[in-house]
Amino acid sequence: VQLVESGGGLVQAGGSLRLSCAASGRTFNNYAMGWFRQAPGKEREFVAGINWGMMTYYADSVRGRLTVSRDNAKNTVYLQMNSLKPEDMAVYYCAATLGTIARLRSRLVDYWGQGTQVTVSS
Repeated sequence: VQLVESGGGLVQAGGSLRLSCAASGRTFNNYAMGWFRQAPGKEREFVAGINWGMMTYYADSVRGRLTVSRDNAKNTVYLQMNSLKPEDMAVYYCAATLGTIARLRSRLVDYWGQGTQVTVSS
C-alpha cells in the first residue's frame, strides 16, 4: 500500500496550492483519509479529514481556508489551500485509516504518505 503526495512547493503569503494524494495497493472503501502537517520543532498535527461518505472535519487553524476532498473512483484525496500564511509552512502528510475521522484525528493511522513540503514566504 502506498500513499504518494504531490503538489507542494513555494508560495507567497496569501497564495494558493493544491496537494494531491494518490493511494494504491488496495481499495480505500470505508477509509477516512486526510492530511497532517509537521513544522520544524513541532509535533505532527491533524489538519483536515474526509470520510467515505464525504463528511469533512478541519482543525480550527485552517477552517475556512483549506478544503479537503476526495475522488473515491481514483483513490485520491486533495487539499486545496487558499489564503496561505507563513504559519502554514510545514511538511504535509497524507494519511488513511479504516473507519472514522475521529480515529484519524486520534492518530490511529493505518497508512502514511512520505510527505510534501509547503513553504510560504512572507
